[in-house]
Amino acid sequence: ILSSDGYVLTNTHVVTLDAAEGQPTIRATTSDGRIYTAKLVGTDPLYDLAVVKLVDASGLTPIEFANSSALNVGDRAIAVGAPLGLSSTVTDGIVSALNRSIEIASSAAPDTGSQSDQRRTPTPTPEQSETPDEGTQPDTPWFFDLPGQTPRAGSETISIAVIQTDAAINPGNSGGALVNGKGQLIGINVAIATASGTGSGQAGSIGVGFAIPSNVAERVSAEIIESGTASHGLLGATVRAASSEADATVAGALIHEVTPDGAAAKAGLAPGDIVTEFGGAPITSAVDLTAQVRAAAGGSTAELSYVRGGATHTVEVTLGTL
Repeated sequence: ILSSDGYVLTNTHVVTLDAAEGQPTIRATTSDGRIYTAKLVGTDPLYDLAVVKLVDASGLTPIEFANSSALNVGDRAIAVGAPLGLSSTVTDGIVSALNRSIEIASSAAPDTGSQSDQRRTPTPTPEQSETPDEGTQPDTPWFFDLPGQTPRAGSETISIAVIQTDAAINPGNSGGALVNGKGQLIGINVAIATASGTGSGQAGSIGVGFAIPSNVAERVSAEIIESGTASHGLLGATVRAASSEADATVAGALIHEVTPDGAAAKAGLAPGDIVTEFGGAPITSAVDLTAQVRAAAGGSTAELSYVRGGATHTVEVTLGTL
């Protein structure tokens, strides 16, 4: 709950059933048993966040946001939600990892193929197995935890930077709060992982859950309430994992192409540069860079570190808007 008059933050895939419902009918039940009709204020498919407004609500208690940038691995994490239909459930754990980047197939995600910041799949050598074409559903262990539904095979993917926790998260936890020991919001539960990698063979928690950091959720929700949409950064480059190169000596996001007059070009970045840090977060892959850039607002600035010719350089980048 974001406000006393009923603005509520959740996931896009919750209010749309991962794009299965274009005009959903939404109702919300509070912990004291009150039932409200809710109207959709706006969605942000790129970071899987959405805001709804409870009709004629008043006197609700909004949650307090914590600073997710101040989190440390090992901090307490408590997940709140309705896993497996069991309302008002809390599960306890710790923050297992920070700045973990995951790529999820999303049927609600827009087609960004005409934009830059695309992950480029290296051309396989004869010794390698063929890699699916760009835009097909990735073979990853991560999926949205929609209860009672098989994960949809979206043609587009989203890359998001998340908090990893071992607090048990099951189907039905999505959109719920991940809080610290003081009850302050540190994240929005968004996805779970399975050992099988498809979601259809594992129904329960295996201690690997993910939440969108509260700092991102606070920014995106405020923009949705103000304008109905949220902005995201655009670097203006196509990238791939530096580790895919045979002569790689450092992990990061290898820039393949830069868009003329884009943010990367204006900052002096060039093909062959390897981005190793963005906004203070370490970058070890192409997905890392895309997730961190998307977490930032369009038009915002960030420090970016890259390796060129064995030397590390740091520049300030003013992002475009996706």
